[in-house]
Amino acid sequence: MSDTVDEQALAEDSLVVQHDYPIPDDLFIPPDALIVILEAFEGPLDLLLYLIRRKNLDILDIPVAEVTEQYMAYIDVLTSLRLDLAGDYLVMAATLAELKSRMLLPRRNEDSEEEEDPRAELVRRLLEYEVFQKAAEGIDELPRVDRDIFVVSVERSDEPIEIEPPKVELRELLVAFSEVLERDNLRSPHSIDVESLSVRERMTSLLSLLSVKDGYLSFLELINVSERREGAVVTLLALLELLRDGLVSVVQHGSYEPIFVARTNEIG
Repeated sequence: MSDTVDEQALAEDSLVVQHDYPIPDDLFIPPDALIVILEAFEGPLDLLLYLIRRKNLDILDIPVAEVTEQYMAYIDVLTSLRLDLAGDYLVMAATLAELKSRMLLPRRNEDSEEEEDPRAELVRRLLEYEVFQKAAEGIDELPRVDRDIFVVSVERSDEPIEIEPPKVELRELLVAFSEVLERDNLRSPHSIDVESLSVRERMTSLLSLLSVKDGYLSFLELINVSERREGAVVTLLALLELLRDGLVSVVQHGSYEPIFVARTNEIG
């Protein structure tokens, strides 16, 4: 086991010296096995974007020669670490090599304006991939079940639940029943007898009251507050009947002023 670790350490040191290119921090090598886990590079476009951003290069103006050298250096590093490279990494390496050769070829002046930049398709793919990469990062930040949200589930048991009946003595039942009867007596309904008011009787009482009082009386003095709304209505109807019969006279000095009532014979 120690021989394997020493062999891996020597391989890493020789790679750094040979290529003069450090292994990226996100290239993790477990100490107990020659297995490489690439957390940042899921495909060749990831590696390209990493190289461009690392050098602070403009994605719209890719220096093909420099990026190709960096890309091939990483391919050599990964190969030396015994990583089985996927075919798309090698395809991208071939594509970069082709672009590098095409960029080195001389161009004729008359065709330079019409000929499309060889990097255009690569730039388009990188920009499109970057959009989806950012969208994926945004989706990854959303709450996820079993990572940020944990659902609690309880398995239902098919076994029947046996509920034992409560043990109650007869004496306790009698006490509880007596309490129910007592509460029922406290809540027994009661009726209120409402005294019926007569307009004719109220006319007589108003004439008697006006005879005792000297002069005019305010209409509010004729109202019995304890009789509430019904009494006020009966008093008003009785007063109107007395006015129609000419037995009382009503005086008001202005709008919203107090109303005064007096017997007709006392006015004369």
